[in-house]
Formats: sequence, structure tokens, C-alpha cells
Amino acid sequence: MTALISGSMAFDTIMVFKDRFANHILPDQVHILNVAFVVPEMRREYGGCAGNIAYNLRLLGEQGVPLATVGADFGVYTQWLDRWGIPRDHIRVLDDHYTAQAYITTDMDDNQITAFHPGAMGEAHQVSVPTGYDNPVGIVAPNGPDAMVQHAEQFQAAGIPFIFDPGQGLPMFDGEALLRFIDQATWVAVNDYESRLMQERTGLDLDGIAERVEGLVVTRGAEGSWIFTGGRQLQIPVVEAEQVLDPTGCGDAYRAGLLFGLGRGLDWETTGRIASLMGSIKIAKHGTQNHYFDLDEFRRRYEAAFGDALPV
Repeated sequence: MTALISGSMAFDTIMVFKDRFANHILPDQVHILNVAFVVPEMRREYGGCAGNIAYNLRLLGEQGVPLATVGADFGVYTQWLDRWGIPRDHIRVLDDHYTAQAYITTDMDDNQITAFHPGAMGEAHQVSVPTGYDNPVGIVAPNGPDAMVQHAEQFQAAGIPFIFDPGQGLPMFDGEALLRFIDQATWVAVNDYESRLMQERTGLDLDGIAERVEGLVVTRGAEGSWIFTGGRQLQIPVVEAEQVLDPTGCGDAYRAGLLFGLGRGLDWETTGRIASLMGSIKIAKHGTQNHYFDLDEFRRRYEAAFGDALPV
């Protein structure tokens, strides 16, 4: 199974402020805000939706092919991709841009201040959906807005079933554009907040969205997830994590589980449970690509969590 992943490739620079922002930001002085935070802890992680999804699929023994644009500073990331056997055939390097990157500062109350530079991601429409793979599945994840529109159209034209997963890119689109994405897609995946925003902008409730696709997935954090398909609403349980360290990238791990199940033709209950377990494994590690398992370990974890053997 090959998954064609339209999404961002990015660096995440994560800094920890050993205090509370509230102790240094005066509410009545925010109009003249000028603060500096000393951050003794810092790490730089490989990230971006396409990179994260491809990495998680690799752990499951499948191939994810990112469709993305990156900058001249991408070199060290290429070594990481090559180490894991993630193809770079459809990642285009733009020498006059930086790779997309997020600078995230977190305080002791888990409040975050983030600056995001989209960089080369805004030119991802320069990469087209390839058509030379056997029985591929696709996903349109957060990417440059033009690329999201173009890749959805190209997936549909090529007859490639795909997930529309707008994520943090959803606010860029109005109701008309979202309806077009939904009608082009085979499946839609959103979190609870995104589902509410999508309903507000399209005028459709969850059942109305589900009627237009083969499956609508709504993730709900610690409360598990819902899957609407064929007039049914399935409740997918959450898997208790070994520890809760970092939710960043859990959605991408979940989406990789969805692609794995859909690409292999598994039923929705199994597919949702695979996705749920993927999110649980990821949240126990800092960063988005620092967790690891092999398929035998995943089988054991699946059976321990759900009491059934993984049918793979």
C-alpha cells in the first residue's frame, strides 16, 4: 500500500520557559508588550504533517510519499528521511526559501506561544499528485492553500480515494470551498473543534457531512473518536497511554493509522482502533517522530488494548 501525502514538511523548535508567562506579562500593559524569556531547554524536531504521517506509516511497515516543497535548509531532514526509507521523489527543494518552521515556547502551565513561518510550504502547488503507483490512497492534510485545492482536484481526477484532513488549515477556507473539498473526498477527518467550525461554515451537521462521503472521522481527544459511516455512528475507544508527555503530532499518528486501515481494506472498527493506538503510542514521547515500535510489538499492544488479534 502506498499513501500519497499532501502536507507540510517542517522543523519544530521547541523551547521550555521554566516559569509562568502570567508572571511576566501584565494584562494592563499588553499594548506595549516587550518581553524576553530565557529558555534553558530547547530541542529541534523533524515535523510537518506529511513528514509525521509518513514516519508513522513506516513504523507500520507501509510507504508514505510526501508531496511537499521545502527550503534550502532542508538538508539534515533529508538524512532522517533516507534513514527511514521515506521517499523524497515528490519533495521539491526551493533554494530561495526556508523550510516551514514553528518556534514554540511552553511555560510551566503548558501555555504556549508559537510563531510559524510557512516558508516554502506556500509553494507546494508546484508539486503535482503522481499517478504511477498501484492502488494508492491519498490524504490532503494542512499544506499551502493552493496545494490543498490542487491536490484534492488531482486526486479526484485520477480516481485516487483520499482523506480530506484540513487540520489547522481549515480556517483558510470558506463554506463553499469546504463543501467542494467534502464532495471531492472519499473520507473526511477532523477533530472536535474543527468539526464544529466545519459545520458552522458549511451549514451541514455531522450527519449531513457524513452523507456526502464514505466515512467521517471526528477525534475527541481523551474521549476517543466517532466514525460516521453508512448511516451508523461508531464509538472508537481511547487507548490509555503509558504516560502523557506531548500531544503534538498525535493527530498525524492517528491519520497514519487511518491510512493503514483504509489502504488495507480493513473494517472501520479495526481501522479506528489502529488509529487510536497510534495516537496513544505517540503521546508518550516528546516530539513528533521520536517514538518507535515494530509491527510485532504493535500487534501485542493492539491485543492488550482491545482483547482481539490485529487482523494483519
